[in-house]
Amino acid sequence: MPPVLIRDFTPADGQDFKALNLAWIEPLLGVSESDLAQLDDPWTSIVEPGGRAFVAEMGGDIVGTIALLKGRAAGTYEIVKMSTRADRRGLGIGKALLQAAISAADALGAQTLWLETNGALDAAIGLYRSHGFRELSCDERRASDFGRCDIQMVLQL
Repeated sequence: MPPVLIRDFTPADGQDFKALNLAWIEPLLGVSESDLAQLDDPWTSIVEPGGRAFVAEMGGDIVGTIALLKGRAAGTYEIVKMSTRADRRGLGIGKALLQAAISAADALGAQTLWLETNGALDAAIGLYRSHGFRELSCDERRASDFGRCDIQMVLQL
């Protein structure tokens, strides 16, 4: 198995970024307008406003994605659009992507990383917890743009 390389997203990666995310979002959760806005042009919607996006490569193929969206509050970034190609799951790609995103958020001066997910995504929730994310209580949750997201998690850096 070739090694995993995590690198910054470039506009040339746009089609792979979109396809990898749609491959899991569409059948499991359904695609929203917010998804399409980020997936149709990650550079403009995520990177240019102050975020970062990454891809994972194995053997020259893009096999995973993750992005940091600049948050609504100062010092906050949101983890979005994390994906791993179905035939490459279980190889540590998600872990490498999440570690890259956490390191990038720290370098950007983030104090808080926030994310939304769905309770059906057990592997992702376990990965987030293993990196120190905690689930928000009902009292701590904020309004969501995604009705499908029933879990919100946070990591203080």
